[in-house]
Amino acid sequence: MGKKKYQGKVAWITGGGSGIGEAIALELARQGARVAVSGRRIEKLEETVARIQAVGGKGLAVVCDVTDEQQIIDAVDQVVTEWGRLDVALANAGFGVGGPIEKLDADDWRRQFDTNVVGLAITVKHALPELKKVGGRVALMGSVAGTITAPGTIAYNASKFAVRGIGLTLAIELVGTGVSCTTIQPGFVESEIGQVDNQGQFRSDWKDTRPKMIMWSAERAAKVCVDAIWEREREFTFTGHGKLGAFLGKHTPGVVYHAFAGAKRVQSLLGK
Repeated sequence: MGKKKYQGKVAWITGGGSGIGEAIALELARQGARVAVSGRRIEKLEETVARIQAVGGKGLAVVCDVTDEQQIIDAVDQVVTEWGRLDVALANAGFGVGGPIEKLDADDWRRQFDTNVVGLAITVKHALPELKKVGGRVALMGSVAGTITAPGTIAYNASKFAVRGIGLTLAIELVGTGVSCTTIQPGFVESEIGQVDNQGQFRSDWKDTRPKMIMWSAERAAKVCVDAIWEREREFTFTGHGKLGAFLGKHTPGVVYHAFAGAKRVQSLLGK
């Protein structure tokens, strides 16, 4: 067996206790990395670390709420103190605030942006000094919702459009530093996002209503994400429907508008 891609590397993942973050942590461990996972729920982080160890890797649970800058600073320090370096930082922590604009108040908007945008940016800010020492890799977890819009997800769409803007700008800012930035834009992937309310709290009694037929497993998604980060791709969109949605959002926004507008008109005529 040849050398594993990430052998000797150290990775840190926010939102690493579940879903795609956890799956990427496990895939990185399989490929030789030592992996630190952060989040707010210590029990979920410890479960992820146990799974990392079960595949022969080394893991570290680091409690961190990305809306608290000091906790981000402390998390980076803890990882570097434990393992001496940082090669990969994946800003993955995020959730979705749902509802049309009339039903969202200022706190909903602030909560959405504090996690998905500000928390992501500050995660990168404090990881960069260590990444620059080793020519490392930054990865941002965006979404196809950052290129194609849909009614009822206005705050989430806005936050993921912002993530895409941060990622593409950061890729330019990092030229010459040895650090790359990969903005990841998934379509539907298995995760807890459909069971998190507008306050960012996990609701085990909620059913994920996203379409199962076209949803990728987190494990399948993790494999392609880890490869894209290794290859230092600037922007990586995946799942077939995700690529189609991103293409339509970028190149034919008028088609997207008329499709949703037409559907709303039909609903109105049916009295829904």
